[in-house]
Amino acid sequence: MGLGRKILTGGAVMLCTGAAYVVWDIAKKRKSNTHTNRSLLDQYMSYRVFSIVGRHMRRKLERDCENAAAVQEEVLLQRLREHADTEYGRTYRFADVTSREDYRSSHPLTRYEHYREYVDRMIAGEEMVLTAFKPIVFGTTSGTSGKYSIIPMGQKQRVNFFLQGVTVALSCMLEGFPESDNLQKDLKIFHMPHFRESAAGIPIGPNSSSPANSQAMLNLYSTPKPGFDIMSEREALYVHLLFALKDRNLGIIEANFSFRVHTALVMMEACWEQLVTDIEKGYVDPNLDIQDDIRAELNQLLKPDLGRAQELREEFQKGFDGIVRRVWPFMGLILATDTGSFDLYRQKLKSHYCKGIPMYSPIYGATEGLVGVNIWPKDEDRHYILCPRSMVFELIPVDRSDQDQPDTVWLEQAQVGGIYELVITNAGGLYRYRFGDVVKVVGFYHKCPVIQFMYRQGQMLNVRGEKTSEDMFYQALKSAKTAWTDTGVHLVDYCCAESVLVPEGQANPLPYYVVFLELQNEVKGQEKQYAQQLEDCLRKTAYMYDRCRTQGSIGPLVVHLMPEGCFSEYRQHLLSNTMAGSNQLKVPRVMKRKTDVDFMMDRLKE
Repeated sequence: MGLGRKILTGGAVMLCTGAAYVVWDIAKKRKSNTHTNRSLLDQYMSYRVFSIVGRHMRRKLERDCENAAAVQEEVLLQRLREHADTEYGRTYRFADVTSREDYRSSHPLTRYEHYREYVDRMIAGEEMVLTAFKPIVFGTTSGTSGKYSIIPMGQKQRVNFFLQGVTVALSCMLEGFPESDNLQKDLKIFHMPHFRESAAGIPIGPNSSSPANSQAMLNLYSTPKPGFDIMSEREALYVHLLFALKDRNLGIIEANFSFRVHTALVMMEACWEQLVTDIEKGYVDPNLDIQDDIRAELNQLLKPDLGRAQELREEFQKGFDGIVRRVWPFMGLILATDTGSFDLYRQKLKSHYCKGIPMYSPIYGATEGLVGVNIWPKDEDRHYILCPRSMVFELIPVDRSDQDQPDTVWLEQAQVGGIYELVITNAGGLYRYRFGDVVKVVGFYHKCPVIQFMYRQGQMLNVRGEKTSEDMFYQALKSAKTAWTDTGVHLVDYCCAESVLVPEGQANPLPYYVVFLELQNEVKGQEKQYAQQLEDCLRKTAYMYDRCRTQGSIGPLVVHLMPEGCFSEYRQHLLSNTMAGSNQLKVPRVMKRKTDVDFMMDRLKE
């Protein structure tokens, strides 16, 4: 009895000590003023758990990178065994494969058309066709390159993405930016996507981060839960901004992509007077198209706050240069993917709205799954470790990408400085799959490649075999933009196309590039001057383009200056006419659909 009492007493002391530490730790951290006691404790416990799990997964990633080849073979054989009894597994004799070399010699490289019939049958309700598991969602890709795919995803994939990607990134964030280990809420910019259902009742739609698959995290965000039930993008974004502005202690702005952050801040600049009025009066703008029950819940949470409204009004009236740090003085971080063409928005945020605030691009992901993670949060160069336990990777040297079945190298055989097309075998039924991303190997982390995203294969201008990639064009545009900025002209947005897609291009004997630019403070009638500056920069950046121009096989590029707001309209056009959701939408820099080019050409006539 005496021993039992001692154990109980000791346990009670430990429990009280632990509780006292939690109370003390919470008390000393900066907190959002919109927290309830419940949400405060939820965020504290979530960060502690995620931090512990993240450190564990980071150590596991370290071990995996030290033994990358062995891990890759282990993951491959495990996946082939898992799906060996499916129709697809029997067709390709998965049970007989004993090594990566067996696999490479017995299974062809594939593209989406190889799987379309299998996926269609799964959508119709058949089981054991391509995967042994029943999908939790059929994810639709964004269709950046002009083609859309529907990718089955299982629960295990979603869990692995979170464990191997999100928790590792969170651990790196807390290590790199220790001031983010507080109890400030995040402005998370996403909204509920639209789904349809398969014959078996499985959702079909965007598989990117959204309120639908982030229910356990919603207490961490400044938007109250009813705000995430708003289905229209504009109204949802307005409500995100409204409740974020109520919270002076906001700590992080987070979105899937940097352009979503930029779009939100552009909206804040356009709507600031109404936003301040709503905070002052304590109700949501009655002109917004929001369901009555959701509006009632939001209004109940939005109490009048005259002091905060006046503080915001004074800051907004000073202008929007560096506005984020002025309305949220304790803002610590912008968290969003900002590689590739998203770098344009990163630069715009850094030079205007978000001056002085660090940005971290944590994860390289796709509808197909987790590709890489960035464990260097403070580095300006965005580099990612290929996650050896997430995908089985092969790489095709980019100069062989035109071949149907080129030779590949395993990830540990990649050469530093090499540019490769990625080939993946994922956990969701895609085998030796060419999903279109091109990367550059910039180094190794132990025995695992560290890569830089370059471009999507479909995002390439190619009228005479010159193959001007999206990245080459953007580098030239950045150089030209520097000259324009010196004269007070700023680039708002851009895209380009091959002349065969425009009416006047079809009558021209020489093909050329058509560039659609939205500029700020541009000089009307100076299209030819802007075109010449961009042409000069492109010829310095893209050797084969310069050679074709010298030989006279490609004509000079043509620039069209687009009206203000054109690219915002174009995004809405894409959302209305594609399968992409707003959380995953990527505006194509190289237009491949004539309907998209027609949209731009029609705006020139208005």
